[in-house]
Amino acid sequence: MSSARDRLLSRLLLDSHVMPLERVAPRVAEHSEDVGFLGVRIYLTDVQERVLRLLLGPGLEAGHDGEDSELPVEGTVAGRAFQHGDVVRGTGSGRDGILWWVPLLDGTERLGVLRVRTASDDRETRASMKALAALVALLVVSKRHYSDAHARLVRSESMNVPAEMQWTLMPPRTYADDRVVIGAAMEPAYEVSGDAFDYATSGEVVHLAIYDAMGHDTAAGLTANLAMAACRSRRREGKGLREVAEEVDRVLAGQFHGDRFATAVLADLDSRTGQLTWVNHGHYQPVVIRGARWITQLECAPGPPLGTAFAYSADLCRETLQPGDRIVFYTDGITEARSPTGQEFGLSNFLDFLIRQHADGLPVPETLRRLVRTILAHHHEHLDDDATVLLAEWNGPGAYRPHEVEARAGLPPSQNAGLTH
Repeated sequence: MSSARDRLLSRLLLDSHVMPLERVAPRVAEHSEDVGFLGVRIYLTDVQERVLRLLLGPGLEAGHDGEDSELPVEGTVAGRAFQHGDVVRGTGSGRDGILWWVPLLDGTERLGVLRVRTASDDRETRASMKALAALVALLVVSKRHYSDAHARLVRSESMNVPAEMQWTLMPPRTYADDRVVIGAAMEPAYEVSGDAFDYATSGEVVHLAIYDAMGHDTAAGLTANLAMAACRSRRREGKGLREVAEEVDRVLAGQFHGDRFATAVLADLDSRTGQLTWVNHGHYQPVVIRGARWITQLECAPGPPLGTAFAYSADLCRETLQPGDRIVFYTDGITEARSPTGQEFGLSNFLDFLIRQHADGLPVPETLRRLVRTILAHHHEHLDDDATVLLAEWNGPGAYRPHEVEARAGLPPSQNAGLTH
């Protein structure tokens, strides 16, 4: 059977070269039946990671095999597979076979879940389901950027122009390798204006950045996008943090003549040594969470906001992290979100939440998803300002065993690390 399932993956991969997104779900379902994977359905999460929506296509209609077109992330078996990155056995198992929910992941970016029915429950079957889910995730990622159908499926409401720009330009909300795990969240997802986050790797260095542009309009979105593009341009030339910040300042000042600016923290993390180097331009100081209990707010004399064309630079500051440390960057919308009665969410509530989730062993992506839900609930689902958080966990200089990396990143355990029911 394993050779037949290998051929399934090969056929799907070859077909994918001329396959639009709308044909992915029917082709996956069709080919999967040939190897005993029945009723395979693809569910993708929405922008805010609240629901899982059924991806359809020609000849594949909702309700054909008793599936729901939409499932909530909270309180469902499918949602549990999505939240924890585990293969989960469903409650609908019976004469029609065993029902499974398998997480769809591109690296550590959580795309949704795969619904599968099988006749057997053994290591080979589960390994094959994971391999199929991995290929389906790659197919979705390779097609979604060209598909308005994907954008409509994962949105619950209209997206304003600044948010359209931000989500298009920013990297995925999660990333992991053997030394670092990165997660980010941004709300209001459909109406964000001036906030943005960015990260990238370059050899042993991890670049991190967070921006908060002046205002809450389209011009704020343009400011944040221009700042991010200018930063990337200079950074990719191999320039240091100060030179990068000076270029962002020059570009913004040249475009807006001092009428628009952005606060920002630009940082480099050496993944071999844990040394964090950063410059702060009028922004909140980063915070380090250590040992799931100890917190320090990093001190660094800030420079002026970018775009103001002041003639002096920010200090270049350094801090040596310890393995397991989480470095947190955030914008004012996180801590200053107020309830309808005027109660501020506050820095202490924000950090206490992160520490509790860390102590519970939740992976970074799920921690941030729950943080967003908590802040929105505090604010009765309406934020008056953009709220963005970027979190990076440094695991240390040595490579971890695969299942340790997977646990931190929210990935399903590897075949060698055992399988989770």
